[in-house]
Amino acid sequence: MSAPPVLVVGTHSIHVRRFVQGLLDAGESVVLATDRAEKLAVHPALREQFVVDFGVRHVVATPRRLRQAIARWQPRVVHAHQANSVAWHAVRAAGGRVPVVVTLWGSDVLTLPQRSPLHRWMVRRTLRRASAWTADAQVLLQAAAALAADGPAERAWIPLGIDRPPAAEGAVRERRILSCRLHKPLYRIDAIVDAFARLPPACDGWILEVAADGPERAALERRAAALGLGARVEFSGLLAPEALARAYRRSAVFVSVPVSDGTSVSLLEAMAAGCLPVLSDLPANREWVQDGRDGLLVAGLDGLTAALERAIGWWQSGRWDAEGRPRNERRVEEHALLARNVGQFRALYARVAPPARGPA
Repeated sequence: MSAPPVLVVGTHSIHVRRFVQGLLDAGESVVLATDRAEKLAVHPALREQFVVDFGVRHVVATPRRLRQAIARWQPRVVHAHQANSVAWHAVRAAGGRVPVVVTLWGSDVLTLPQRSPLHRWMVRRTLRRASAWTADAQVLLQAAAALAADGPAERAWIPLGIDRPPAAEGAVRERRILSCRLHKPLYRIDAIVDAFARLPPACDGWILEVAADGPERAALERRAAALGLGARVEFSGLLAPEALARAYRRSAVFVSVPVSDGTSVSLLEAMAAGCLPVLSDLPANREWVQDGRDGLLVAGLDGLTAALERAIGWWQSGRWDAEGRPRNERRVEEHALLARNVGQFRALYARVAPPARGPA
């Protein structure tokens, strides 16, 4: 008799897709519920994929569909990604009969509860009914605890992690600064373009690559043109994984200055690739980067140009490649590889799940 699966519940996302693939590769069987169909490689242990609507108005239909999957597959655990309406539907469907692990992503506990009393109630209730919380940043676990004022004893810092980066043999590091966060207000790509434009003439040989996409892309392209940046800024769009890996490997500096954030996959990928990180001074970033040692932290956007200039000088001196880069690469190897961290999630399942039962 095959082991009962893990029911993974989450929005259509590369992070959910990679997590599921990690579970499958580790020998877990999975049932997947998302709000859009995911393109996953055919795998005999992927029992079922189905689509539900996580909107709060589907207060009856979505939990009913999840309960049907629970009744059919008898999962040993439900793993919901984000303590928003995704996990709210999941804990209601589980009804205390199946343990629910909730992975916090950042905005679900940092900003969503501030939108309205209803949002705050939904997130708090979800957190209190979960069997365990996980997060890739301690600050998220702390925010959840402050919001819930109660909750499960099982609270684990487990980064979702990244795939092992490809070998960098033959890669030539160029005078490039890479931004690859989405083109949305949260990520302040406009501030990165502005700061790059203010760099002194000594930095004229440098290029800013603005990868990714989003609703602000056209405005960002117009902004770069108005600043006279021309070919000094490259908008490379949403890159396939292989192309993004090449972009990391050839870039000397990685810049990411969102308003709020958890541990971003892009930061971990940049660290693994040897880029010098320039980041918002946020609690989650401080868990990975000590200012002046593992990268640079920027407290306010007024200091972003100076931070980029400092990063350029640090890289050009050779000190970054001798000290900072190897240290960051080791940190990722030890704490942020998906294949290794999946084992921590499976150990957590073993702690919260009841005795295994096969499918009915």
